[in-house]
Amino acid sequence: MVEAYRLVKGNKGAGGVDAETIEMFEIDLKDNLYKIWNRMSSGSYFPPPVRLVEIPKSDGGKRTLGIPTVSDRVAQMVVKMYLEPKVNKCFHEDSYGYRPGKSGLEAIGTTRKRCWKWDWVIDLDIKGYFDNIDHELMMAAVKKHTEENWVLLYIERWLKASGQTAEGEEILRTKGTPQGGVISPLLANLFLHHAFDEWMQKEFSSLLFERYADDIIVHCKTEKQAQYMVERIRERLKQCKLILHPEKTKIVYCKDDNRKGDGKVTSFDFLGYTFKPRLAKGKRGQFFKGFLPAVSSKAQKEIRNNIRRWKLTTLTSLSIKEIAEKINPVIRGWMNYYGMYHRSELKRVLNQVDLALAKWATRKFKKLHRAWVKSTRWVNAVYMREPTLFAHWAWKSIRIEQ
Repeated sequence: MVEAYRLVKGNKGAGGVDAETIEMFEIDLKDNLYKIWNRMSSGSYFPPPVRLVEIPKSDGGKRTLGIPTVSDRVAQMVVKMYLEPKVNKCFHEDSYGYRPGKSGLEAIGTTRKRCWKWDWVIDLDIKGYFDNIDHELMMAAVKKHTEENWVLLYIERWLKASGQTAEGEEILRTKGTPQGGVISPLLANLFLHHAFDEWMQKEFSSLLFERYADDIIVHCKTEKQAQYMVERIRERLKQCKLILHPEKTKIVYCKDDNRKGDGKVTSFDFLGYTFKPRLAKGKRGQFFKGFLPAVSSKAQKEIRNNIRRWKLTTLTSLSIKEIAEKINPVIRGWMNYYGMYHRSELKRVLNQVDLALAKWATRKFKKLHRAWVKSTRWVNAVYMREPTLFAHWAWKSIRIEQ
């Protein structure tokens, strides 16, 4: 119970329907943890409703998150700590989401290599996956990995826990698992392990795929094979009471200089990267067109929006070094993830940081007020003096890899 709380605290997060924060929970930590342990041990723990929050999606829609209370997150973490080691060792090697020792970048790297060898890709999209998981099938999947009654009891209660809107309206749940819960990613992963991974391994063992939660890429040799597989996968998901999105699911041709064929679609997005034909430079200096990943336009837009949300022009009380200390951790995160492949695309996006710094300088220094050209030169002069001050400046002095 104590270890579960430490993990919850490390993940931070907002308060639930009771508005209790981690700091408030910690005031009487020993008694609060004892209450959770006592109720879970006796079978009398009932999860409170999750707080429903709508967040905007990149396509203009909205995604609903369900935020449990701090107490409920601790309880969920206890079950997750018990169940995860048991199911993780059963998962497919090409399942990358929400798993210890696995990452999105690993999935991107594997996809990149396989797109060189396989001509066609199926970019699968499951319609409203988290919101449509069947509870009965979900519990059947969990029972394959544990017979512990207390684990089964609480997972079933969490699946059925209601949601509460900002207006106080309580919404009952008959299917799905709320995004935002501690146990939800593990359950969602477990469901697709049985619904998709095992089925693929049994029925189509020669075909390769990468799955990160409900983001799935399947590799095929021919367009005809890809069309056949889409129908078979649609039928399989229907058996599991899931729907393959008819518009967002697409068949993609991995076009490059070595492939003479053609396809209607020659690009797809996966985990923040866009795979498409790109100009690249070989080891001997020759240029060629390869089917390669780079930061997606959606991710680029979100990065630019984040830079705007910093509102650097309002931080004139800070020095340039204090600005660097404030934003460098975020910039490094972008560089470490989106800069792994074809980093020149990300480099262009990060130029937005320098423009924001120039605007900050026009507000910070009177001599640069309304002097845009001088302010950009000032930023360049700072770079020349201190080329390591901002994380992305490290890329200015090295050859950009393609």
